[in-house]
Order: sequence, then structure tokens, then C-alpha cells
Amino acid sequence: MKKLLLTAFFIGTFSLSYAQSDYYNDYRRSITDINWQTVVADLLLSTAQANQVYALNNRYRDYDSWNRVYVVDPGRWRGDRYSELERILGREKYIIFKKRYYRGQNPVIIYGRNKNDYKKYRKEQEKYYKEQRKYYKKQNKHRHHGHDGDWD
Repeated sequence: MKKLLLTAFFIGTFSLSYAQSDYYNDYRRSITDINWQTVVADLLLSTAQANQVYALNNRYRDYDSWNRVYVVDPGRWRGDRYSELERILGREKYIIFKKRYYRGQNPVIIYGRNKNDYKKYRKEQEKYYKEQRKYYKKQNKHRHHGHDGDWD
């Protein structure tokens, strides 16, 4: 019985570390798949912005430093990284960045395409859009109520 439990423990540990390393490999590819010097030149980034992008790319130089932060939720790196990148570039340049380097798709989806996180992200996105539609319908209803057809 002890051998069975010990074997199950090792298999569980190995599969967890393997899953973690998949996330880390996606993280590294998100940096190495792009020529960041070209991004800086194409988007006409300031020296300060360029330095911030390079610092972001160098934040976790190895698996251990990355894993210390993302051990509990390894999929969180994508949201963290791209929200930080959007903050550095600014909204307009970030949209251009996504169009040029990710064919308009959210990088969170690109580096999570084959994982359950993609499904989770899509569900959250759908929920957000449903809530937005409800909000705008409610706003329009209140906005135009009592104006006798007079639109603002």
C-alpha cells in the first residue's frame, strides 16, 4: 500500500511540475517569439518606455524566479504580463502591438490556446459582454425615459 501511495505522490508531483514548466515555456516564448527592438522602433517608443519593456522581459530570468510568483496560479502570468505591457505602451500603441504581432488576437489567448484557461477566459469574456449589454440597455432606458421621443 505504501508503494502505491508513494508512486501516486511522485506521479502527481511530476505532472504538476510538468504543467508548471509548460506555463513557463509559454511565458518564455511570449518574450523570445518577438523581436522587441523592432517593436520599439515600429511603435516609436520613448527611451523610458523601451527600458520598461526590456525590464518587463527580464523580470523572471529563470524558472525558479518565475515559479516563486506563479506557483499557485501559473496561468496568471499572461494577464499580469499583458496588462503591464498595456500600461507601458498606452492603450493606442498596445492595440497596434496586438494587431501587428498577434494578428489582432489577445496575447492571453495565443499563449493559452490549448489549456483550460482559454475556456475560462472565454467564459469570463462572454460574461463581461453580457453585463455590458445589460448596463447599456439600462442606461439607455433611463436616459430616454420621459423625453417624449427627444433623443439627447
